[in-house]
Amino acid sequence: MDTPNQTDPASILARWQEEAAAIRARQGQPGTNDVATIARYTGLEFLNAIIAGELPYPPIGGTLDFLPIHAETGRVVFQGTPAAAHYNPIGSVHGGWAATLLDSCVGCAVQSTLPRGKGYTTLELKVNYVRALTPETGPVRAEGTVIHAGARVATAEGRLTDPSGRLYAHASTTCMVMDLPGS
Repeated sequence: MDTPNQTDPASILARWQEEAAAIRARQGQPGTNDVATIARYTGLEFLNAIIAGELPYPPIGGTLDFLPIHAETGRVVFQGTPAAAHYNPIGSVHGGWAATLLDSCVGCAVQSTLPRGKGYTTLELKVNYVRALTPETGPVRAEGTVIHAGARVATAEGRLTDPSGRLYAHASTTCMVMDLPGS
Protein backbone atom coordinates (compact mmCIF):
# COMPACT_ATOMS: atom_id res chain seq x y z
CA MET A 1 0.00 0.00 0.00
CA ASP A 2 1.23 3.51 -0.83
CA THR A 3 2.15 5.76 2.06
CA PRO A 4 0.60 9.25 1.95
CA ASN A 5 3.77 10.90 0.61
CA GLN A 6 3.89 8.40 -2.29
CA THR A 7 0.39 9.34 -3.44
CA ASP A 8 0.68 13.09 -2.84
CA PRO A 9 0.65 14.88 -6.24
CA ALA A 10 3.76 16.91 -5.33
CA SER A 11 5.65 13.72 -4.42
CA ILE A 12 4.47 12.01 -7.59
CA LEU A 13 5.56 15.01 -9.68
CA ALA A 14 9.01 14.99 -8.04
CA ARG A 15 9.38 11.25 -8.74
CA TRP A 16 8.26 11.73 -12.36
CA GLN A 17 10.79 14.51 -12.85
CA GLU A 18 13.60 12.41 -11.34
CA GLU A 19 12.75 9.41 -13.52
CA ALA A 20 12.63 11.52 -16.68
CA ALA A 21 15.93 13.26 -15.83
CA ALA A 22 17.65 9.89 -15.30
CA ILE A 23 16.42 8.60 -18.67
CA ARG A 24 17.40 11.81 -20.47
CA ALA A 25 20.89 11.57 -18.94
CA ARG A 26 21.32 8.12 -20.54
CA GLN A 27 20.02 9.08 -23.96
CA GLY A 28 22.41 9.60 -26.82
CA GLN A 29 21.37 11.11 -30.10
CA PRO A 30 17.94 10.63 -31.64
CA GLY A 31 17.72 8.26 -34.55
CA THR A 32 16.07 5.24 -36.08
CA ASN A 33 17.04 1.60 -36.23
CA ASP A 34 17.21 -0.63 -39.29
CA VAL A 35 15.02 -3.72 -39.55
CA ALA A 36 17.97 -6.06 -38.91
CA THR A 37 18.68 -4.34 -35.59
CA ILE A 38 15.01 -4.37 -34.57
CA ALA A 39 14.68 -8.07 -35.46
CA ARG A 40 17.46 -9.01 -33.01
CA TYR A 41 15.27 -7.99 -30.07
CA THR A 42 11.92 -8.99 -28.68
CA GLY A 43 9.60 -6.00 -28.61
CA LEU A 44 10.15 -5.58 -24.88
CA GLU A 45 13.94 -5.87 -25.19
CA PHE A 46 13.92 -3.25 -27.95
CA LEU A 47 11.89 -0.76 -25.88
CA ASN A 48 14.05 -1.30 -22.80
CA ALA A 49 17.21 -0.80 -24.88
CA ILE A 50 15.86 2.62 -25.93
CA ILE A 51 14.98 3.51 -22.32
CA ALA A 52 18.46 2.37 -21.19
CA GLY A 53 20.13 4.56 -23.85
CA GLU A 54 21.60 1.53 -25.66
CA LEU A 55 19.66 2.37 -28.84
CA PRO A 56 18.79 5.82 -30.21
CA TYR A 57 15.57 7.39 -29.03
CA PRO A 58 12.97 8.28 -31.68
CA PRO A 59 13.37 11.83 -33.08
CA ILE A 60 9.64 12.56 -32.50
CA GLY A 61 10.34 12.44 -28.74
CA GLY A 62 12.74 15.36 -29.03
CA THR A 63 10.42 17.30 -31.32
CA LEU A 64 7.39 16.95 -29.06
CA ASP A 65 9.24 16.69 -25.70
CA PHE A 66 8.23 13.21 -24.59
CA LEU A 67 10.06 10.00 -23.79
CA PRO A 68 9.45 6.38 -22.81
CA ILE A 69 9.70 5.91 -19.05
CA HIS A 70 8.84 2.28 -18.42
CA ALA A 71 8.16 -0.87 -20.41
CA GLU A 72 6.99 -4.28 -19.28
CA THR A 73 5.10 -6.97 -21.15
CA GLY A 74 1.74 -5.48 -22.13
CA ARG A 75 2.27 -2.08 -20.45
CA VAL A 76 4.29 0.97 -21.51
CA VAL A 77 4.48 4.45 -19.97
CA PHE A 78 5.54 7.65 -21.76
CA GLN A 79 5.97 11.08 -20.18
CA GLY A 80 5.68 14.44 -21.87
CA THR A 81 5.43 18.08 -20.96
CA PRO A 82 3.04 20.23 -22.99
CA ALA A 83 4.47 23.61 -23.96
CA ALA A 84 3.46 26.78 -25.77
CA ALA A 85 5.39 25.42 -28.80
CA HIS A 86 2.65 22.78 -29.03
CA TYR A 87 -0.21 25.33 -29.11
CA ASN A 88 -2.91 25.39 -31.74
CA PRO A 89 -4.37 28.71 -32.99
CA ILE A 90 -6.96 28.87 -30.17
CA GLY A 91 -4.43 28.88 -27.34
CA SER A 92 -4.33 25.33 -26.05
CA VAL A 93 -2.03 22.41 -26.72
CA HIS A 94 -2.92 20.87 -30.07
CA GLY A 95 -4.88 17.63 -29.82
CA GLY A 96 -2.30 16.05 -32.09
CA TRP A 97 0.28 16.34 -29.30
CA ALA A 98 -1.87 14.27 -26.94
CA ALA A 99 -2.79 11.89 -29.78
CA THR A 100 0.87 11.31 -30.62
CA LEU A 101 1.75 10.62 -27.00
CA LEU A 102 -1.19 8.20 -26.69
CA ASP A 103 -0.41 6.57 -30.06
CA SER A 104 3.14 5.98 -28.83
CA CYS A 105 2.12 4.37 -25.53
CA VAL A 106 -0.57 2.10 -26.98
CA GLY A 107 1.51 1.06 -29.99
CA CYS A 108 4.54 0.36 -27.84
CA ALA A 109 2.37 -1.60 -25.38
CA VAL A 110 1.56 -3.87 -28.33
CA GLN A 111 5.23 -3.95 -29.32
CA SER A 112 6.16 -5.05 -25.79
CA THR A 113 4.33 -8.35 -26.39
CA LEU A 114 6.05 -9.24 -29.68
CA PRO A 115 8.69 -11.95 -30.11
CA ARG A 116 11.87 -11.47 -32.14
CA GLY A 117 11.19 -11.05 -35.85
CA LYS A 118 7.73 -9.51 -35.41
CA GLY A 119 6.64 -5.92 -35.91
CA TYR A 120 3.41 -3.99 -35.88
CA THR A 121 1.69 -1.08 -37.50
CA THR A 122 -1.29 0.94 -36.33
CA LEU A 123 -4.50 0.21 -38.21
CA GLU A 124 -6.77 2.44 -36.13
CA LEU A 125 -6.41 5.01 -33.36
CA LYS A 126 -9.37 6.53 -31.50
CA VAL A 127 -8.74 9.42 -29.11
CA ASN A 128 -11.19 11.01 -26.68
CA TYR A 129 -10.21 14.40 -25.27
CA VAL A 130 -11.46 15.14 -21.75
CA ARG A 131 -9.79 18.45 -20.85
CA ALA A 132 -7.38 20.94 -22.39
CA LEU A 133 -3.63 20.76 -21.90
CA THR A 134 -1.57 23.92 -21.36
CA PRO A 135 2.03 24.56 -20.31
CA GLU A 136 0.69 25.05 -16.78
CA THR A 137 -0.49 21.44 -16.77
CA GLY A 138 3.10 20.30 -16.33
CA PRO A 139 4.25 16.76 -17.04
CA VAL A 140 1.69 14.16 -18.02
CA ARG A 141 1.98 10.43 -18.43
CA ALA A 142 0.45 8.24 -21.08
CA GLU A 143 0.04 4.64 -19.96
CA GLY A 144 -0.75 2.05 -22.58
CA THR A 145 -2.06 -1.40 -21.74
CA VAL A 146 -2.65 -4.31 -24.09
CA ILE A 147 -6.19 -5.66 -24.18
CA HIS A 148 -5.57 -8.46 -26.70
CA ALA A 149 -2.34 -9.67 -28.30
CA GLY A 150 -3.12 -12.06 -31.13
CA ALA A 151 -0.97 -13.52 -33.86
CA ARG A 152 -2.20 -10.98 -36.45
CA VAL A 153 -4.21 -8.34 -34.57
CA ALA A 154 -3.58 -6.66 -31.22
CA THR A 155 -5.58 -4.04 -29.33
CA ALA A 156 -4.58 -1.68 -26.55
CA GLU A 157 -5.91 1.27 -24.60
CA GLY A 158 -4.21 4.27 -23.06
CA ARG A 159 -4.84 7.06 -20.58
CA LEU A 160 -3.15 10.48 -20.37
CA THR A 161 -3.04 11.78 -16.77
CA ASP A 162 -1.25 14.32 -14.59
CA PRO A 163 0.38 13.63 -11.18
CA SER A 164 -2.99 14.21 -9.47
CA GLY A 165 -4.54 11.46 -11.58
CA ARG A 166 -6.68 13.89 -13.62
CA LEU A 167 -7.56 12.42 -16.99
CA TYR A 168 -6.83 14.59 -20.06
CA ALA A 169 -7.46 12.09 -22.86
CA HIS A 170 -7.84 8.38 -23.47
CA ALA A 171 -7.37 6.24 -26.55
CA SER A 172 -7.74 2.82 -28.06
CA THR A 173 -5.86 1.24 -30.92
CA THR A 174 -5.96 -1.72 -33.24
CA CYS A 175 -2.60 -2.87 -34.58
CA MET A 176 -1.64 -5.37 -37.25
CA VAL A 177 1.12 -7.79 -36.22
CA MET A 178 3.43 -8.92 -39.01
CA ASP A 179 6.74 -10.57 -39.76
CA LEU A 180 9.62 -8.12 -40.10
CA PRO A 181 11.20 -8.23 -43.57
CA GLY A 182 14.05 -10.72 -43.67
CA SER A 183 12.99 -12.49 -40.47
